[in-house]
Amino acid sequence: MNDLPLHAPNSCTICAHPPALSTTMQIDQTGEICGACLKHLPKFARSVAAYAYRFPMDKLIGAFKYHQQFALIDILTEPLIARVSTGILPDALVAMPLHPQRLRERGFNQSLLLARRIARQLQLPLLDTACRRVRDTAPQTTLSVQQRRTNLRSAFVCTGQFTGKRIAIIDDVMTSGSSLNSLAQALLQAGATEVECWVTARAVLS
Repeated sequence: MNDLPLHAPNSCTICAHPPALSTTMQIDQTGEICGACLKHLPKFARSVAAYAYRFPMDKLIGAFKYHQQFALIDILTEPLIARVSTGILPDALVAMPLHPQRLRERGFNQSLLLARRIARQLQLPLLDTACRRVRDTAPQTTLSVQQRRTNLRSAFVCTGQFTGKRIAIIDDVMTSGSSLNSLAQALLQAGATEVECWVTARAVLS
């Protein structure tokens, strides 16, 4: 695990994008915020990532996600658990939902598996049926950043008891953050007071 690319600690506090390739970084009371977040403030308040999404993490996450290599779950979650456990914990966790069609094709939701492990280790409630993906959107990897934002409008519905709760969304990879932002918006509309994102790896956008 020592040879794996850990995520840069001095990244944007909101979207976790590393500073090296970010646009202008501005300091405020909460720390550094990248130019993209200053221009389009996300619905989530904070992001924490364990790893940088580059070799070999891309291969390990792919093996877990597409080839059912579930023995990798400790490697994928332990650094994230270590990072979030030093701060104020949320009231509950939510895993990034899969559309039912994608779930049938894959047979499992990789984000839910990660969330179950994290919830158990941190002794936090996991609201595993409280949010649903109601639109089977086009794959985000094929779209531009602007297309990703519009692609995910009204993609999620949250019907759980979120009023007054601080929620952390669990996902495997954050790329543009559009999926996480859309789910965060649905959670806020359902009454959550604050949403943050916990991800195994953060991709670097050029």
